[in-house]
Amino acid sequence: MIRRVVAASLATAASVVGLRFVARRAGARLLAAPRTMPGEAALGPALDALGGEVVRFRSRDGLRLAARWLPAEPVGVPDPWRPDPRDAILLLHGWSGSCAPDIVEYGPFLRRTAGVLGLDFGGHGASDAAPTTFGLREVEDVAGALAWLGERGIERVAIMGISMGGTTAIAAVVVLGDGSLPGDDVDPAAAAHVAAPRRPRIVAIVADSVASELAVPIASRLRGPGRRLLAGRSLDAVARMLGADPRETEPRRVVGLLDGPALLLIWGMADTTVPLADARRLAAVAPDGTTQLFVPGAEHGRAHATDPAGYESRVTEHLRAAFTSWTGTTPIIRTPGPRSIVPDPADVGDPANSVED
Repeated sequence: MIRRVVAASLATAASVVGLRFVARRAGARLLAAPRTMPGEAALGPALDALGGEVVRFRSRDGLRLAARWLPAEPVGVPDPWRPDPRDAILLLHGWSGSCAPDIVEYGPFLRRTAGVLGLDFGGHGASDAAPTTFGLREVEDVAGALAWLGERGIERVAIMGISMGGTTAIAAVVVLGDGSLPGDDVDPAAAAHVAAPRRPRIVAIVADSVASELAVPIASRLRGPGRRLLAGRSLDAVARMLGADPRETEPRRVVGLLDGPALLLIWGMADTTVPLADARRLAAVAPDGTTQLFVPGAEHGRAHATDPAGYESRVTEHLRAAFTSWTGTTPIIRTPGPRSIVPDPADVGDPANSVED
């Protein structure tokens, strides 16, 4: 009997130690996202065709960041929109790779509304080395981008992010503010006699393929039983390595604090990384006036590729409405449209695996 108890205790201890080891390894991999993705080298001709300029600036915590600026490019007839040189769109990429694929995919239609700044987060693309923190520290990169835009005379900014970029977009507005207060984003170490550039006002957010919780996309990519447990333990390890927990700024915790910027949430209805069940959870806690776009047949981050015309029309409408609703820092009061209803997975024939083990 004693021998069996000891054997069971040793097996339990071994499993606990094994889980901790696996969680540490997984946490280290989460922090070390790939700088570039396969195929990015082939994007050179497409980037050259887009033109613009490669720029460098500092994040608020000192990292040297790389970005690409695309000036606005109006279409003309039959599109009556005339971009305002004081408007810009900040484009944020996902967990792996640089901003190049997103600039190539989204830049051509976004620049018909305003100039576009595609940012390489720290540890990505040509930016300085840094861990990937799922929005926790990437908000400092956003602060640096906003400062750069302010120095160029930009007064109004919309932030569009894909996956982790969307998570960061939401967190950045909550952490940094939307620019409505004069003290936002002030550098406490700046010389007193040097006037800081005016912070642009953030007027809109487009968040594509965003999970309510960080554990959801991690667990979705694991196999076997206990994947949600392992995802949570991996994030515990990440928190210990960073000395701060990225879950503090995950969307479900902070999205309800948004007040001002118009929010558009986009999901693919065939997304297995962020299932519809999770989309419903995030939509339920989003602020009133939030609109949602669900794209049938679209997988994670593939909503635009699945329905380019519908996607571009909806995003363009959202951004232009937000830009024209503001003059300086004073909003024009408008009555929001009806809140979109999130489809029930049972109604669309999608099992929408909720990764709840």
